[in-house]
Amino acid sequence: MTEDWDVVVVGGGSSGLPLAIFAAGRGARVLLLDHAPQLGGTLWVASGQMSAAGTRLQREKGISDSAEEHYEDVMRISRGSADPALVRLAVDNAAATFDWLEEQGFHALPDHPVAGSAHEPYRKDRYYWGEGGGRAVRDTLVPLVMRHVEEGRISLKLEHEVVELLLDTNGAVTGVNARDGDGCIHRFQASSTVLTCGGYGANPGMFEELNGYPQYTSQPYPFARGAGIRMGLAAGGYLRGQENVYNNFGSLLNSDEFPCPLAGRVVTYPEMRLPWEIYVNAEGKRFVREDVASVDAREMALSMQTSRRYWIVFDQHILDHAPPLLLGWTAQQQKQAFVEGGPAFLSSDSLAGLAIKAGIDPAALENTVEGYNYGVDTGNDFFGRHHLPVRIQRGPFYALRMQGAATSSAVGLAVNDRLQVIRPDGVPIPNLYAAGELLGSGQTMGKAACGGMMVTPAMTFGRLLGDRILPL
Repeated sequence: MTEDWDVVVVGGGSSGLPLAIFAAGRGARVLLLDHAPQLGGTLWVASGQMSAAGTRLQREKGISDSAEEHYEDVMRISRGSADPALVRLAVDNAAATFDWLEEQGFHALPDHPVAGSAHEPYRKDRYYWGEGGGRAVRDTLVPLVMRHVEEGRISLKLEHEVVELLLDTNGAVTGVNARDGDGCIHRFQASSTVLTCGGYGANPGMFEELNGYPQYTSQPYPFARGAGIRMGLAAGGYLRGQENVYNNFGSLLNSDEFPCPLAGRVVTYPEMRLPWEIYVNAEGKRFVREDVASVDAREMALSMQTSRRYWIVFDQHILDHAPPLLLGWTAQQQKQAFVEGGPAFLSSDSLAGLAIKAGIDPAALENTVEGYNYGVDTGNDFFGRHHLPVRIQRGPFYALRMQGAATSSAVGLAVNDRLQVIRPDGVPIPNLYAAGELLGSGQTMGKAACGGMMVTPAMTFGRLLGDRILPL
């Protein structure tokens, strides 16, 4: 069966939803396809953090800000590694996107915007999210799409997996083939095809191939399987962002069967809880000043360690007297976790025994602890650490195994500043566009975590495509 459309949107997430809304508003015949049984894409699992400068909400709160300042901050935080053209396109249009989202009923948290804390902070308060994280954005966008569906301006087909792009003899994209839930193939022809079907976070094989390390966590959206990557490459596109592969500062994963769910959230943010413990790598050595304020510095230090792994080491006195390490856990719950054990919760009566359980050289760990204790005694920590509350000296000794990981896709399809998928020579593939996580965090954030520079560019690029870029 063949059907013709002005635009086929492949993926109903943070880019595809606004794209369909704005294209339908221009009178286009829009087909929205999604492999999942529901709309929303990664907004089901994302934190939904947004950033925009010059918004109405900022002005109401007396905050003077501009897209130029936002651009400078992103390039500063990313150390110049983000794609300048895409960052410029995103931040120059972010305020209009956020203001529009508010007009549709989205509500930021009462104290927002803020400068941010989980990521490297901005110099101005331009960081927003709503109650419920990404679901607040989803719950604003999906009803707008469904209104267009009910009124016949958008045709929606869920549980339709797009399996290939249609190409003419000149290499121009003419539509897609999609497989429905019964296994039947449908041909949808379109003047423009836009890939907004997410990244590859739920495809462990592709994740390891592109990122260079395993997909450790099971947090990514289950339909983010890299279909857009595969189809874009088959059409002649190429990938960017490999040099910007990123990891967070460690997830607590109490299993060796990866990907696996989080076992708990460890507080490694000094502004939330100053560290009493030390962090050691696979060689049994400290690798970062544990109380350094910069999130980026901690993440970059971890990216240089063997297997992006480290252990948080402490003793019985710290377990008994320090604020709990695990967010929302009581001291008793934390102690019980070490009784139950597992690869992430290690304990031993001696440092040497703890090191053996962790697979660390015992002598190296003992030397490291001795060196740290010297810093506590003298106030002259080898790493320049300021918070030195107590020695690590009284067993039993404990270690939490932390694993640097990522939930978003760093590598993505290369596009130009009109969001056209391009070939390695820079020539656009006719009629093919891409937006959202399919572009990769490495292009909009660089080799860093720039707050709000995933969801906001995704929505903004979708809005721009639907509102004025696509030739309708």
